[in-house]
Amino acid sequence: MQKLLLCALCCGLFLSSKAQTIVQRDPEIEAMVKEVSPDSLRSYITKMVSFGTRSTLSSTKDKARGIGAARTWVLSKFQEFAKASNGRLTAFVDTVTYKPDGRRVDRSINLGNVVATLKGADPADNRIFLISGHLDNMRTNVMDSVGDAPGANDDGSGSAAVIECARIMSKHRFPATVIFVTVSGEEQGLLGATYMANKAKRENWNIEAVLNNDIMGSNNSSETAIIDNTKVRVFSEAFSVQDTGRRALLIRQLGLENDGKARQLARYVKEIGERYVDNLQVVMIYRNDRFLRGGDHTPYVENGYAAVRITEMDENYYHQHQNVRMENGIQYGDLPEFMDFEYLRKNTAMNLSNLANLAKSAGMPDSVKIETRRLTNYSSLSWLAPKTGKPKGYFVLMRETTSAVWQKKIFTTQTEMMLPYSKDNYFFAVQSVSDSGNESLPVVPSVAR
Repeated sequence: MQKLLLCALCCGLFLSSKAQTIVQRDPEIEAMVKEVSPDSLRSYITKMVSFGTRSTLSSTKDKARGIGAARTWVLSKFQEFAKASNGRLTAFVDTVTYKPDGRRVDRSINLGNVVATLKGADPADNRIFLISGHLDNMRTNVMDSVGDAPGANDDGSGSAAVIECARIMSKHRFPATVIFVTVSGEEQGLLGATYMANKAKRENWNIEAVLNNDIMGSNNSSETAIIDNTKVRVFSEAFSVQDTGRRALLIRQLGLENDGKARQLARYVKEIGERYVDNLQVVMIYRNDRFLRGGDHTPYVENGYAAVRITEMDENYYHQHQNVRMENGIQYGDLPEFMDFEYLRKNTAMNLSNLANLAKSAGMPDSVKIETRRLTNYSSLSWLAPKTGKPKGYFVLMRETTSAVWQKKIFTTQTEMMLPYSKDNYFFAVQSVSDSGNESLPVVPSVAR
């Protein structure tokens, strides 16, 4: 009897081990992730803090202090990285004169975003993937452009992540284009991001994903004293504000309220981020931003692009939008000593892995359809090859209607698949897979009639 029990136990262990999922990492992306350095991130933030203030309303001409000096320094870093890119990375400060608006701008200012573009290697591929952080910061009074404001975490952390991703990725080639940008004017009302998103829309940029990083380098909260550097939030809009009229009716009819562009991107960010970064859980938050607050991804969402906000799990309001001071035994102010640079490393690596996986992928499959001409408990999907790239195959994705993430990925080299699962009970999507195993963003099928 004991021998039988032992045999059964061994068989059970064998079957269990065979059922385990093996995480497959692209060696090139894995190497890039390992290159992300907490020391580099610390050095970037130390330098940004040294400018005294980076208020959008501060000087653009002073060479040592203010937003102008800060953006000149960021440009110099991008230009330094460009030397290792064999001409693929170019950078400039995109400026515009912004006039008083009666709200948070009381005089005409020179508004500038520092933009670095890593041109895609495939001339037929016009896809763009964008990573953003805001270079500006604020004191307790958002109109105070004179006093010191360190801005180490808000948003030195997001800007540092952008710079570090540019440093590492500029040494690699990708079929698609990647844009790295540190914007100004976030604290004055998302001015720089709005300018860039509107420009992208006006010039028909094919932006497939925007990763906006804002406040992502501190591991502890105020009031609740939670300390945890193993979780990061990704905020996503349910569906686009442009989904109106017949489109809105179809979303309601098919139950796709949870499958807009931003929400699909958030699922992707979670899957890829957790694939490449150990001891990090990407927590999806089902709203565009924190409660009644906003960020630089919002202008992109409003222009119909897939855009998400990435933010630390537990914000500390003692070190956010506060003048540096000691009060009632509490140190206020956004100082570097309150940051966790290992946590910032992980969050930066999560961004990098997503950007690289997207930029190495083939385009999204085209004309994805689900057949509805007859009642059946099978679900029949079909699609066309993407307009850019040559995928080695496709993943058909499945999840239960109550699941936040995709639960099954079924590989095929065909452009159609019949599944023994009812469309009544599951959601489906299709994504392309490149030769190196990199997945495109998923496409939810429309109705074939």
